[in-house]
Parts: sequence; C-alpha cells; structure tokens
Amino acid sequence: MAGLRLTKLATPRRWTVIGSGLLCGVLAVIVLFTNRGAFSSPLAVVVVAAIGLAAVLLQLRLRNRERAPAVHSPVWLNVFGVLLALAALFADLLHFSSELTQIAALGAVGSFAISSAVILHSFRKQRAISK
Repeated sequence: MAGLRLTKLATPRRWTVIGSGLLCGVLAVIVLFTNRGAFSSPLAVVVVAAIGLAAVLLQLRLRNRERAPAVHSPVWLNVFGVLLALAALFADLLHFSSELTQIAALGAVGSFAISSAVILHSFRKQRAISK
C-alpha cells in the first residue's frame, strides 16, 4: 500500500521535472545560438520572459491534474502581455520609437512576471492550507 502511494505521488512530479528540463534546454539552445548583440534587444528579453511564463503555465496544467481546487491564471493579464510583446515585435511596422519599443517590451515582461507570481502564490497558498 505504501509503495502504491509513492508511485502515485512520484508520477506528477516526474512530469514537472521533465517539463522543466525541456524548458531549460530551450533556453540553453537560445543562448547558444544567439550572438552577443541580440541580448541587448528588447525582443530577446520578451522571448525569455515568454519562455518563463510557458514554464509556469505548464506547471499549472500539470498541477491542476492532481489537485481538486484548480488554480487559474489571470487570462486578461496574459493577453495584455502578449499584445505588448506583439507591439514590441512589430515596432518597426508600427513606426514606434525605440523608447516606446522598450516600454512595450518591459510591459510584456512585467505582465508575464506578475501573472507568474499570482500563479505561484496560489500554489503556495494551497500547499499551506493542505498542511
């Protein structure tokens, strides 16, 4: 009976570790195949923040499979971040100044960070209640 309980708890954790490893691999590939000047670009910051948000959303999906009260991400904040990221991406077509492009990229990163913080706070809150 105890062995069954261990495997039941180990399976969701295994998928979390596998997902985290894959996302770390994606970040490593991006860093390896990007030249040094690209890291001063606002778009590089947005891409890294989007990968971080993807990691948190993947963790959210995997955690919601095993927990009864599901945690939800703030959709409006994620949509706002994606719109700001798209504005930073297409800044040349939209004729934005470099300052406005940087503000849009910073806004996208900030909204992704706030969304991730809200999700992680909900995880900690559920863990504290369950103890």
